[in-house]
Amino acid sequence: MNERLFRAVDERVEDLVALTVDLIRFPTINPPGEAYTPCAEYIGRRLSAQGFEVCFIRGEGAPGDSDRYPRTNVVARREGRSPGPTVHFNSHIDVVEAGEGWTVDPFAGTVREGKVFGRGACDMKGGLAASIIAAEAFLAVNPDFPGAIEISGTADEESGGYGGVAYLAKQGFFSKPRVDHVIIPEPLNKDRICLGHRGVWWAEIETAGSIAHGSMPFLGDSAIRHMGAVLSAFEEELFPALETKQTRMPVVPEGARRSTMNINSIHGGQTEDFFPGLPSPNVADSCRLVIDRRFLIEEDIGQVKGEVVAILERLKRERPRFDYAIRDLMEVLPLMTERDAPVPNALAGAIRDVFGKEPEYVISPGTYDQKHVARFGHLHDCVAYGPGILDLAHRPDEWVGIEDMVESAKVMAAGLDALLRGAA
Repeated sequence: MNERLFRAVDERVEDLVALTVDLIRFPTINPPGEAYTPCAEYIGRRLSAQGFEVCFIRGEGAPGDSDRYPRTNVVARREGRSPGPTVHFNSHIDVVEAGEGWTVDPFAGTVREGKVFGRGACDMKGGLAASIIAAEAFLAVNPDFPGAIEISGTADEESGGYGGVAYLAKQGFFSKPRVDHVIIPEPLNKDRICLGHRGVWWAEIETAGSIAHGSMPFLGDSAIRHMGAVLSAFEEELFPALETKQTRMPVVPEGARRSTMNINSIHGGQTEDFFPGLPSPNVADSCRLVIDRRFLIEEDIGQVKGEVVAILERLKRERPRFDYAIRDLMEVLPLMTERDAPVPNALAGAIRDVFGKEPEYVISPGTYDQKHVARFGHLHDCVAYGPGILDLAHRPDEWVGIEDMVESAKVMAAGLDALLRGAA
């Protein structure tokens, strides 16, 4: 069966490249959420022609959703000839902004030197295209399959996934009995299986002050100086402590096997919209800091938050007039699917067949939509597997290798066959 599947994929290489190019040419930039609907409709037309029942679901009320920028998701389902499990391939259609530094048009889908270039080529329209080709090759070889196949293109993964997989999972699209197995073709390299991700806690810290004339700052209280004390304490206490925390999770790259925290942004005092004029002389009465804390499966979320709050509380006791507020923005627990679960087991067998080697099992340093499948769908047989090199994501001249997509499509097709036959 696998040899026939592999030949069917090889027969579709030109189609795979053309499909990837077409997907890149939809500038599905998030934020604000451009071109979601036409991209989803394109995917729907493609899969409808293959006998899939297609539905479009708008993530109404999700962050960023509006009539101008609707969070449009597409879910397609193809029923088999007999009862069996359902395998779902989920890919996000949104991409980050192109940014500067490109040598090619980021939304042209340029093909050269065995690669397809463009924003989203790697993350993750190449993976979406490979999953569609894998399913089409499987259907050509085995039209009388048991169970069902689903393919989705979803919104907003780059901004948390709340208008996409989270919304759909709350509606039952990623739960039993509808779905049994989920594969997310994120770019983690074609011979690696990503079992999960580290945890994340985003929070906003605000220090308070008192406004006064900038020539007499002693009459006010600078919130920026208070935030400077927070940053100093983080540098002296928290960052060194995080360096000592190591995990048993096979996180890649190596540096992410420790706890980390990023200072995402800082805003204090008046805004910069005084240009082209000059600022007015004021003492800042507010300063806001956003932190991005990534934590390990060995850590408790209460402990993670407590480390930050303890520093803030100590500063409140020791520093005159120091006051603060802290607001949770997002929290997701670490997760790791077991290696012997059906999906990783099926993909491992396919990787052995395609590459003649054992797969590498990894954990992503950042979260992706598996978090919503687990916590809202309560479905844990889910991993990330797809073509592309993660280091290329979000960078200028992003690309995905054509051979990588072909070989990943073969792995997905063989894994799909094993899951539907119950051989995983």
